[in-house]
Amino acid sequence: MEAVNDGLDRFLPRASARPSTIHKAMRYSLFAGGKRIRPALVLAAADACGGTWKDALPAACAVECIHTYSLIHDDLPAMDNDDFRRGKPTNHKVFGEGMAILAGDALLTAAFDIQAQAPSTPRYPVARQIRELAEASGSLQLIAGQVADLEGEGRKLSVPQLRYIHERKTSALLRAAVRLGGMSARCTPTQLEALSDFGYHVGLAFQVIDDILDVTQTSETLGKTAGKDVAAEKATYPSIVGLEKSKRIAAQLTRKAFDSLAPFRGRAVALNALAEYLLNRDR
Repeated sequence: MEAVNDGLDRFLPRASARPSTIHKAMRYSLFAGGKRIRPALVLAAADACGGTWKDALPAACAVECIHTYSLIHDDLPAMDNDDFRRGKPTNHKVFGEGMAILAGDALLTAAFDIQAQAPSTPRYPVARQIRELAEASGSLQLIAGQVADLEGEGRKLSVPQLRYIHERKTSALLRAAVRLGGMSARCTPTQLEALSDFGYHVGLAFQVIDDILDVTQTSETLGKTAGKDVAAEKATYPSIVGLEKSKRIAAQLTRKAFDSLAPFRGRAVALNALAEYLLNRDR
């Protein structure tokens, strides 16, 4: 993901730009060593549709900025109250709560500035691309999932209620990532529909696996506090249906993601590889 890191470095203000504290805080979390799954999905989707990584790079960087902003805010004491993220102290532990909130706000804003620099085409004008990003990160999707997650703490949720959270808090941005990658490559409507289906199911599988890892791995392996969902009395797949059934559900969702790539007729090699990685990861 060297191209993505280089792109983020170029798109964001330098750490020394005034006021330097906010730019250091933004960069601290953005370059803290994440897996860059969402940017990878953007680039892989563009490749599957015959596009170039250069055209897809603004979208790849934009979705990573939104993802990182959401992590900074999730970790705050008013939210999940976590001390570690990506193996390092969380943003508010280093810069304070006020600056962490502002760093998240700034990264969210930067995402739309970056997406506005993406190539515009008659089929996918840049305004449509920006709206795609806004819808995925807004109060009906990403934020809706965060709201439902907070309100669900300490309550017994059903599987449909938990899926509602996962569809929005995790799947929405992953789905937007592959759609934006396809748009950067001027994909056909059929390809866009296939990418949407792929992103939806990969996103759900990703979160189910996160739930599993939270109860099966150590904090050192995960790079964040293990067992925090149990401690916060959050609903998870393992807590509702058990560990083994959760693993089966993750495998089923991943198979559906693979099936959705049929219209690409073997050209979605990178997307297939990413889905395999997401299913088999241990952190």
